Amino acid sequence: MQSHYAEAFERDMGCTEAEWLGWLPAAIGEHPWRRDGSLVEVELPGGRLYLQWTVMPRRVIALVRLPVLRVRFRFDGLDDAQRYAFMRRFDLYMQRGGG
Repeated sequence: MQSHYAEAFERDMGCTEAEWLGWLPAAIGEHPWRRDGSLVEVELPGGRLYLQWTVMPRRVIALVRLPVLRVRFRFDGLDDAQRYAFMRRFDLYMQRGGG
């Protein structure tokens, strides 16, 4: 987890679009949201979050092929503390581990 989240950033997620869409409602929580293709708009107290994603070519490491989803995050109207509070929950719900 990060200690700061910029107003706009992107990250590569190691998941398929179907997995992303399955996890997204829990990560967003009870905030109202709407989807239009590969764009989601989340209504947050005091502002909005726009999530836009692109399916990228699989990442190949030896015989392993990993899905890659490039996700762009853009906050509008939220300060540092509000962005951090939302992303803390979001990252915990999106976090996947192995073992």
